[in-house]
Amino acid sequence: IVIDAPHSVDDILKVVGDRTVKAIVCTHAHDDHVRVAPALREAVNNGAGAPILLHPDDKPLWDLTHGGDEGYLWDVDLADSMSIEVAGTSLQVLHTPGHAPGAVCLYAPDLGCVFTGDTLFHGGPGATGRSYSDRPTLEDSIKAKLFALPGDTVVHTGHGEDTTIAAEQARL
Repeated sequence: IVIDAPHSVDDILKVVGDRTVKAIVCTHAHDDHVRVAPALREAVNNGAGAPILLHPDDKPLWDLTHGGDEGYLWDVDLADSMSIEVAGTSLQVLHTPGHAPGAVCLYAPDLGCVFTGDTLFHGGPGATGRSYSDRPTLEDSIKAKLFALPGDTVVHTGHGEDTTIAAEQARL
C-alpha cells in the first residue's frame, strides 16, 4: 500500500517500482497528504489503478483540495478497527480524530509499529492550527488509542523523525 499521496506521482512511482499497489491509504485529507491521490490511483499498476481509502469524516477536507468533484472521491471508507491485509501483515485502522475529523493511524502489531500521519509526531501531538483541527480531541485520541499500544511500538510519523509510544507518553 501507499500511505498518503502528497506531492509527486512520479516520485511515489519510483519508490513503488514494479510492485503491485493494493491501495492508497490516506491518514487524513489535508492537502499535503492527499493532493495527488486521484492521479496516483490512475497511474499505479500500469494504469490498472488501485483504490483510495479515507475515513468519511474527512470529506470536508477532501473537498477543499479536490473541489467537491465527485469524480475525484475516494473509493473505500476507512473505519475504526478495520483491518487492511498487505504483504503478509495486517494493519489495524485506529480512528484518531483531532488533527482532522477523519484522521486515522495504521497499527501493525506484528511489526511493532504504527503509522500516525499527523496525529502524533516526535515531540508530541500533531498541529491543530489547520482546518477542522481540535487540540482536546487530538489529545483524547492519542491517550485512548495510541497510548494503549505497547510502549516500544515505533511511531512512523507523517513528518519528521520516528519515535516510540513510551517516549511520547513521557512528553504528554
